[in-house]
Amino acid sequence: MEKCCALILAAGDGKRMKSKHPKVLCQVLFRPMISWVTDACRHAGVQQLCAVLGAGAEEVRSVLPQNCKIALQHERLGTGHAVMCAREFLEEHRGGDVLILCGDAPFISSRLIEQSHHYHCGKGNAVTVISARVADPFGYGRILRAADGSLEAIVEQRDATEEQKNICEINSGAYWFAVDALLESLEKIGCSNSQGEYYLTDAVAAVRLAGKRADAYLAEDADAALGANDRKGLQKLNQVARRRVLDRLMSEGVDIPCEDGILVDERASVGRDTTLLPGTIIRGASVVGEDCVIGPGSLIENSTVGNGCVVDNTEILSSELEDEVKIGPYCRVRPGSRLCRKVKIGNFVEVKNAVLGEGTKSAHLTYIGDADVGANVNFGCGVVVVNYDGWQKHRTTVGDNVFLGCNTNLVAPVKVGDNSYTAAGSTVTKDVPPDSLVIARAPEVVKEGRIKQMREKFGKK
Repeated sequence: MEKCCALILAAGDGKRMKSKHPKVLCQVLFRPMISWVTDACRHAGVQQLCAVLGAGAEEVRSVLPQNCKIALQHERLGTGHAVMCAREFLEEHRGGDVLILCGDAPFISSRLIEQSHHYHCGKGNAVTVISARVADPFGYGRILRAADGSLEAIVEQRDATEEQKNICEINSGAYWFAVDALLESLEKIGCSNSQGEYYLTDAVAAVRLAGKRADAYLAEDADAALGANDRKGLQKLNQVARRRVLDRLMSEGVDIPCEDGILVDERASVGRDTTLLPGTIIRGASVVGEDCVIGPGSLIENSTVGNGCVVDNTEILSSELEDEVKIGPYCRVRPGSRLCRKVKIGNFVEVKNAVLGEGTKSAHLTYIGDADVGANVNFGCGVVVVNYDGWQKHRTTVGDNVFLGCNTNLVAPVKVGDNSYTAAGSTVTKDVPPDSLVIARAPEVVKEGRIKQMREKFGKK
């Protein structure tokens, strides 16, 4: 793929999506549609990319690979016009091949890109249309083949005869062109049609009229042609992507007893004998190990979960769980956290940018933020690491085998030494040496009869 480049048509404005953002930013399984396309190109070895953008170009630019060039289509005058807008990019790649893709067709795969280019080169084609065979071809351009199997023409739905409308092989909207042949054909196409637009299919016809070979490569997967123009179409794309991922996971040994509400990012991996329960969402390039139980109602995002973990009704965000960690229900692990082996945190515990050592436990109602906690520490109910002074965050260090009594406040920055205890209700503001007992609370004062006196004074029952 050394002499190959790719041109991605992505100037759609999202009007039929009823979106204020460009259409290609609509998401399929948590990723913009155009990101599926650029990732497929790069995985196939096509590194030189150019995206043709329209309104909202800066928004789209923010999700493109760093080396992706930009061409602007200020007026939307058809797919052929979009390619014309990238003429400078094409001139830079004369002598090679260009892959033209739609930014709203996310299921083009790296395998299909490689196979179709191999076919394109092997046949000596000037243009190869990537086609697909679908059950319902309505609305698509039909592929007409010559007697020798090469491409004779692409006929649009409105121009097709009744016989041609029965053809199920359709134009996916993806093409391989020899760059020189494409540039030559762009000079010959016009816009004398009912829409007043320049069609890329006319460039295909121009290549053939110039005596160069045109052909169509039939994709094995008909979903390669799927795109979305509205929210219903987008939902269909999400359903297809979700189904593919769940089928893949089950084929790899993941247990999914009920699929309700389970969404797993295509980039995520889940180990064998792990069970995903309803309401589980796994986003980004997360990695979940073997023999885990995830869910119900759990979110794992850009995180790593070790083997044998239980994650029940919990959010884990940009963090790491080592093996045999148990969390939940109703916990939140915020970015930058690492929970070491056999850590256990229970209901309504929040961990943020903290390290919890092996075997540490916090059963309920605790906040652990910006802390480095040793092994076998016990957090009593209601313990708070007070990490913010109103201006900046500070870290707290807790040694091994520490027992933190209920409602202890650790006011950062502070250190609690190994094997120390804090009494319930203590507010700790100074470093605690190892093997110490801290009692940091006001003396208890009991005033007998005071409430009776107040009732009599204020007339309250």
